[in-house]
Amino acid sequence: MSPEFLITTLIIVASPGVGATYTIAAGLTRGARASIWAAFACTLGIVPHLIAAITGLAALLHTSALLFDIVKYAGVAYLLYMAWATIKQRGAMKIDAQSDARSAWQVIVDGVLLNLLNPKLSIFFVAFLPQFISPAEPHVLPRMLELSGVFMAATFVIFAIYGLFAASMRDKVLGSPNVMAWMRRSFAAAFLALGAKLALTDR
Repeated sequence: MSPEFLITTLIIVASPGVGATYTIAAGLTRGARASIWAAFACTLGIVPHLIAAITGLAALLHTSALLFDIVKYAGVAYLLYMAWATIKQRGAMKIDAQSDARSAWQVIVDGVLLNLLNPKLSIFFVAFLPQFISPAEPHVLPRMLELSGVFMAATFVIFAIYGLFAASMRDKVLGSPNVMAWMRRSFAAAFLALGAKLALTDR
């Protein structure tokens, strides 16, 4: 495992994005357990993109403008829904004193869908991982799976750290209506900004 791959992976995963924003929001609104579920969901949402990259579907997504736009605008629509849900405290973004099985399921579904509906992730795996696989590598598929596993592990660990830190601040947030209102508006604005960024993304 090259140091370059590890460093690049950490930089990419730690950078603010949809998954990190969602995990932090889950930690603040629903607590530590929900933040772990959110980190797991965002990591799980990577799997379809990995499969697409391995099977060649990502290349099709890259070459087909219509297919790319369908997935992209579905992702934009879901981010707009998440912004609305945050403001209205609906679904996984509802502030909940205790996280039950149903709320955990909501957190997982939303987290998976947020990553699943981001077409850039599939293209990212096609463009990013092969850079760290030698042309002389005799076992390309196992190597790609190995690198993907490291990337997913880093995603889960870093997102979980973000979420748990957010959860540790939860009591202070819940104790102040003004802070809660500011928090909802901030996360809603973040989801809107991420939706706009995705909408302006080209293949």
